[in-house]
Amino acid sequence: MQKAGAKVGVSKEEKQLSYYRFFEQKMADIPEEKLEILKSGESEKKAVDFKDKDLFLKGEDTEYCQTGYGIMDDGTGFVCNETYMPGVTSEMMDWWFPWHSVGSDLRYKIWDPEDHYFARADKADYVCDPEVPMSQKTWGVSHYIIEDVGPGPAFLKLNFKRPADYGYDESIIGTEKCASMVCAVGEGDCAAAMTHKWYPYQKGIMFCSRFWIGIGIVDGKIKKIVPENIKVPLEVPKGLFAHNIKEFTNLAKILPEVYEENKENI
Repeated sequence: MQKAGAKVGVSKEEKQLSYYRFFEQKMADIPEEKLEILKSGESEKKAVDFKDKDLFLKGEDTEYCQTGYGIMDDGTGFVCNETYMPGVTSEMMDWWFPWHSVGSDLRYKIWDPEDHYFARADKADYVCDPEVPMSQKTWGVSHYIIEDVGPGPAFLKLNFKRPADYGYDESIIGTEKCASMVCAVGEGDCAAAMTHKWYPYQKGIMFCSRFWIGIGIVDGKIKKIVPENIKVPLEVPKGLFAHNIKEFTNLAKILPEVYEENKENI
């Protein structure tokens, strides 16, 4: 495990890239209220259940946890986060997810210079195909990742899905509380289902994340893989929450400039 606050390594070639300056700059400070939630322990409210995830897209899950982490009654873990991103548009976020998965590893490193090593799409030709709509460039694509969410650098495979294949009602996309979204199932030390959605809010977007830890792919189906009477250790969602509030706070800071300078170069 590398020293806290130390940045990951970069090559001479990466240092020559125009966006290297985003790697060099100080990371954005995490809001104090988010750090307090992290310190306070498990959220009193649970996340919306995975089977009811359309409520999340619709913005009809307000009785459930919005920012926090914990363990569901069935033993799976959850992480919820909301990040206001001033100056960011829905189009920028649609662009960000494919852009950082192709080209130089530096693209992923600037997102979180202390914890991100690389993210590489397995179908770079599809991602880079100008005929594929930007909002669909993650569909059916897996990202091979090394990142550190607390215990040290670890391998992760994120299998992105078309929302309908994930079980979402695609008619919700493009509505008031869900301008766009991405969803994936992670394979690694602890499988998890992940969804990010965003929508216009004040002078930017509201970016909302949900992770259901212990949900994986079994025989091609997305389902709970935590055995009965077993619970995901609380430190797992706590570590993921800590990472999530760090990386998306920093992304909110850098994305407008990164997009403006690189939007024509995917």
